[in-house]
Amino acid sequence: MRDSERVVVVGGGVAGLVAARELVLAGHRVLLLERSARLGGQLAAHSVAGIELDAGAEAYALRGDDIPNLLRRLRLEDDIVRPVDAPAWLQRSDGTAVALPATAVLGIPGVPLAQDVIDAIGWRGAMRAQLDTLLPGTVGAKAETVGELVRRRMGRAVLEGLVAPVVRGVHSVSPDELPVDRAAPGLREDMLAQGGLAIAVRARRQAAAAGSLVASLRGGMHRMATALAADLERFGVEVRTGVEVTGADAGGVALADGARIDGRVVLAAPLGVDAPRTRVRVVTLAVDAPELADAPRGTGVLVAPDAPGVTARALTHLTAKWRWLAESTPLQLLRLSYDGEVDATPELARRDAEVLLGRAIPAPVDTAIVEWERRGRRSDAEHAIDGMQRVGEAESGTGLAAVVAYARSVASAIPSDGARDAG
Repeated sequence: MRDSERVVVVGGGVAGLVAARELVLAGHRVLLLERSARLGGQLAAHSVAGIELDAGAEAYALRGDDIPNLLRRLRLEDDIVRPVDAPAWLQRSDGTAVALPATAVLGIPGVPLAQDVIDAIGWRGAMRAQLDTLLPGTVGAKAETVGELVRRRMGRAVLEGLVAPVVRGVHSVSPDELPVDRAAPGLREDMLAQGGLAIAVRARRQAAAAGSLVASLRGGMHRMATALAADLERFGVEVRTGVEVTGADAGGVALADGARIDGRVVLAAPLGVDAPRTRVRVVTLAVDAPELADAPRGTGVLVAPDAPGVTARALTHLTAKWRWLAESTPLQLLRLSYDGEVDATPELARRDAEVLLGRAIPAPVDTAIVEWERRGRRSDAEHAIDGMQRVGEAESGTGLAAVVAYARSVASAIPSDGARDAG
């Protein structure tokens, strides 16, 4: 095969691994280049108190069939796990904590006058949200962002008191920065068809089994990256790590050492991409505190931006959320996320955890701190640049479900002369 018929995938994160796998199975000769020494990007592992945990993404949204189908092909389907069916909590701007509404999507309530909604945002805010049922389905149907949609349909109390903490904790941006079609594909169409936002949320929750909005893998989501890398080796993809690409065009890529590699190019790294960047720090604490095993605040706590006495934007009680983790250690594992500019230390995380869980937290047995750079979706809608295709967060939006689905769609659209069995 001529070099011009080779596909060069630049970037060995999740998008690059998925694209390379799709391409080789479609019959392409594939070369994958990764600047760092390892593959997987934000699907990474680290050890805390001798337990291997996810350092990055620890779950995926159950949206579409792309990830379940991929996990089945990677022979990981028997290890798919669902979180404990318990609510997350909200640390409010007045310093109190309440359970998040049980029937909600992105914090948007499906039953505005439910007691858990009233407890969270007050009677007046819940009554304003109830007006959604009286508005025509067309109101907000053209909203571009989650913030605009919720503000128009349900008002400021729902937006600031429920949706903002959830979006901030999950997507690392404000609701006004998050495109609604990326966060909840089809929600606007459901609202139009059913005549209201609340009823569309209820329908989504009723269609999903309890606790099934997200899932993970026993042993951690990082196992998916390991399995993808193993498949690339099995299918004959050439993988080079420690290689820096400095330039790319439709005919190939230029390397930092001056070499050039010819071939069709798929950019799975943010080479020359002008997209919003958000730095996130994550602190994981392992504490010997068996009294926390009764999950005083469910699976974790999301924090209102102006909540007093707390710097963290979210806490995940890992051993309360995932049974396999609780079964693997007598310790309690707490994961707190911070904005990138915060000097997030283990002591700060311990103090925040005390506030968010409402309990005294002893000095940690072990800790780990990691930093990630998240990329928002770039404003330029053109994804094929000068004959090159782009995949990754800047193209698909954040979240494993979106990244995997988009990488598969782009790779499968590149024509090939032949395909091989994916078994």
